[in-house]
Amino acid sequence: MGQNRINILNRKAKFEYEFLDKYTAGIKLAGTEIKAIREGKASIAESFCEFHNGGELFVINMHIEEYSHATYFNHNPKSERKLLLNKKELKKLEKEVKNSGLTIIPTRLFINERGLAKLDIVLAKGKKLYDKRETIKNRDNKRNLDRIKKAYNN
Repeated sequence: MGQNRINILNRKAKFEYEFLDKYTAGIKLAGTEIKAIREGKASIAESFCEFHNGGELFVINMHIEEYSHATYFNHNPKSERKLLLNKKELKKLEKEVKNSGLTIIPTRLFINERGLAKLDIVLAKGKKLYDKRETIKNRDNKRNLDRIKKAYNN
């Protein structure tokens, strides 16, 4: 099946947060939502996850554009979408979020080989300003070192 690879990333997340633990979750979607994702018309840049009553995890602020060929049955682009994880993972995540004050951030939205939409989520701790400066400094040093190596090898 010559399916194009959908791989929507949250590039800002690695800069804003320190990643602790990674999970892959399924997403409960409507028909027009999965079709729009397959067209690549989704964004997780400003999204985050939170628990609602009953211990269910939802992704908030994930933007999926309306499907172009849909009629009046189209979906709401910014609605909350339920994430599908097993109970043990949900309980562990909920405990970490409540006790430690950590956040759950989506980092990657993709379609797996079976054609299902999946979301990579991470348990993360927000970086302080000086941590962000350290990240920028390390990135610049690595870039300069790579330039020097390239110039030396040529």
